Amino acid sequence: MSTPSIRRSRFDFFLTRARGLDLPSVARRARLAAEQHHRSAPAVFADMLWSAAFHDTAFNDYFELDFAMLDRAERRTFMTSPLSNHLAMSYDAESHRHLFLDKIEFNRTFAAHLGREWLDLRASGPDALRAFGTRHAVIIGKVPDGQAGNGVERYESAAVTDWPALHRALVTKGQLLVEQNIEQHPVLAAVCAGTVNTTRVNTYFDGRTVHLLSWAQKFGRGAVSDQPISGGFYTMLDGNGHSFGAGHTGKNTNSFPVHPESGVSIPDFQLPLVDELRTLIDVVGRTVPEVPYVGWDFVIGAAGPLVLEGNWLPGIYEHKPSVTGIRTGTRPRFEQAISG
Repeated sequence: MSTPSIRRSRFDFFLTRARGLDLPSVARRARLAAEQHHRSAPAVFADMLWSAAFHDTAFNDYFELDFAMLDRAERRTFMTSPLSNHLAMSYDAESHRHLFLDKIEFNRTFAAHLGREWLDLRASGPDALRAFGTRHAVIIGKVPDGQAGNGVERYESAAVTDWPALHRALVTKGQLLVEQNIEQHPVLAAVCAGTVNTTRVNTYFDGRTVHLLSWAQKFGRGAVSDQPISGGFYTMLDGNGHSFGAGHTGKNTNSFPVHPESGVSIPDFQLPLVDELRTLIDVVGRTVPEVPYVGWDFVIGAAGPLVLEGNWLPGIYEHKPSVTGIRTGTRPRFEQAISG
């Protein structure tokens, strides 16, 4: 994956990271990685710096992907945050990124595939919000440009006694997007009923084919979001939508062989309606060809798959070798699909 635009993106990314280099923070990560994998902390520290400078590996990537336990050939099979950043900056047109940055614009663009009702509070007043709450027992308030689960809250309609006050509160918080709560498929509800558990799918559209580069199933812990900041974790999926093994956050050494609350086995998890999801992936992946590289969040709803949101700058989801024992990543699929 090397083109003039990608090489320029790499240079800009490196300069940005170099200016913000926090060596004490890097040293702390190096010590943790060294302790976990029984290596010399100074050697890991030096290796982290070398990998960041010459192998597109952010310090967090080095720690979270267990690079301290992998050899050079194994590391080259893993996607990293800088690699994903280079692809997005090179291929995703700046003129169309707002369709993914703004959740309201995203909902307008992908309205046919949302599977849920929504309101834009910039155009809808308290009466419209009250009517919305009358139709839906649970509503979700979202900050349109929020990321990683930030700015998302759940509201019980039956608990609302003053809809104008709630409207004012939502607007004050910046939660200008209000959505109907999603009823998820029973298989997902059995793992965690309190959170809508999403499927992350990274795709690339080459003008003819929508390539499924990687996918992972995320699980929540009862909060409105299934992101790690809310206690969530994930497992990578194989070509048939089956879990590769125990879940993990990627952020630490935690392993989830079963869901902590429901006790459902994570290695035995099978994503339902895989064929239907593949069909939806192909449709949405072609909708904005100017943004070919996207990280999608889908939900397998009670009535079928639906799209929750898309990210023009996809985060990486990879195997964690210390948890799953899998020492190779998804990068070869990216390289095969994306020319250069």
